[in-house]
Formats: sequence, C-alpha cells, structure tokens
Amino acid sequence: MAFFLLMRIAYQGEPGAYSEAAALRFNPNAETLPCQSFEQVFDAVQNGKTMFGILPIENSIGGSIHRNYDLLLEHELPVVAEVLLQVSHNLLAFPGTKMEDVKKVYSHPQGLAQCEGFLSSLKGVEIVATYDTAGSAKMIRDQQLKDAAAIASARAAEVFGLESLAAGIQDYKENITRFILISKTSSDPEKADKTMIVFTLPNTPGALFKALSVFALRDIDLTKLESRPVRGRAFEYLFYADIAVPRQDLQCTRALVHLAEFAKSMRTLGSYSSWKEKI
Repeated sequence: MAFFLLMRIAYQGEPGAYSEAAALRFNPNAETLPCQSFEQVFDAVQNGKTMFGILPIENSIGGSIHRNYDLLLEHELPVVAEVLLQVSHNLLAFPGTKMEDVKKVYSHPQGLAQCEGFLSSLKGVEIVATYDTAGSAKMIRDQQLKDAAAIASARAAEVFGLESLAAGIQDYKENITRFILISKTSSDPEKADKTMIVFTLPNTPGALFKALSVFALRDIDLTKLESRPVRGRAFEYLFYADIAVPRQDLQCTRALVHLAEFAKSMRTLGSYSSWKEKI
C-alpha cells in the first residue's frame, strides 16, 4: 500500500514534537518536515512539498484542537488516516538547573492543560503558553535559560540536550492524542471504516435530534461530535462528526442523503481507516 512506502510528512513543531512522533508511528521510515504553524502544514501538502500532513485533532485530557477543525473546512484536503499516540510529558530544564531554580514553565497550551495538577503544585512559578512543546525546549537550549523549564517529550530532551526534572507529569496516565493525516489524494476506499463529515442545520426545534437520528436509525456509531461557530454569522454553528462506517457503505450513503434533506450544508471531509495498533 502506498501509505507505507517512503514518504514525506509535514508536522507542526520542532524535532522532538509529539506530532513528529505520531508521523513516525504512522511510518517509521518517513521523512518529516517541521512547520511553524498548522497553516504551514496544510500549505506544505497543498503545494506538493510533502505527501501528507499530520495534525493533532483531540486529546483525551485537553479535548479538541479547534483550530484544526477550522482549517479542515478552509482547505480541500481530505482526511486519509489517523494515528493514536500515548503522550508522556516531562519537565525539561537546562543542565544544572534545579527544581527550586524554576521561575517560569513554557509549553504549548495543550501541554499545559494536560499537566494542570502538576503545575498547580508549583508555587510562585509563571506559566507561559508557546507555539510548541519541543519549541519550548529549543528556546531554553538556545537562550540558556537557567531559571525556566519546558513541558515536552523525553525525545525533546535528547534533541536539545536538556535534563528532565520530572517525568510523567500529565494529570492522567492514559493521556492519548488522536492525530489525523491529510493529503491531496483520498485514501483507498476498500480500507476505510470511518468517515468525517461537517454540516450546518437550520435553527429550528429538534434540528440536531433529526440530524443524529439519521445515524441512530441505521445503527451507525457516532464516535465524535464537535460544534464550531460559523465565522461571520453570530451564534450559528457547524457540526463535525466522525461516524464508524466507510463513505461507500450503503447505510452511510442513505444516512447522508437523508441528512442532506434538511441540513443547510454538508460535506464529507474524508473516509479512512481507523488506527488499529495498540497504544
């Protein structure tokens, strides 16, 4: 299958980022391309710099990464696969720094959210959000910050020559992030068992109930439902849904035709194979 040949995957962050780890979990032989923002990941795929882009879409502690839902709608790049990654956070510092020396902790907002319990135990320490977990580690290395620490992966410590002051500091042991892969070419429909859609509904009584019933009546499992505001239209919403059935399945086709009868708009964002390997 083409997915497992030599490929190039764009990800947001620096080397050592969890997104890079997810890309290599998808294909250990892949060449990875670091990008500063999620928008640049989409651009890399759209412009043909990479075959795939990988994006975190939800975390079992911190919840959904809303920006990536918005970007899926803004671009015509289908979701072609998913990856689940067990995330273990470490508190990293410049060599020689002790815990009592730390006055600031840097990390991506999701990393900070996943370690709230640990961070609340640090007294008199400023918490600072940055664009990336591994990028925070890089900043500490580059600026030789001896009064600060970063929440990042154990690999980021190796990449940037930092020491771990504490390991496994996330609030819950089962800290899993789901990543999706985007591409210019759709995935093999014969391998798909999951579909992502987005739709809007009229603001009428029972509209969402009717929308969800098209799946319930056909015994189709709804594995994820996410609402996002429609930009430029106050208090109107988009609904993103993951359904556990491939797009070409007859029951799925009938459900989406039924949904289209009363949805104001509807779009399939991708039909793909769910992640099968153990965490």
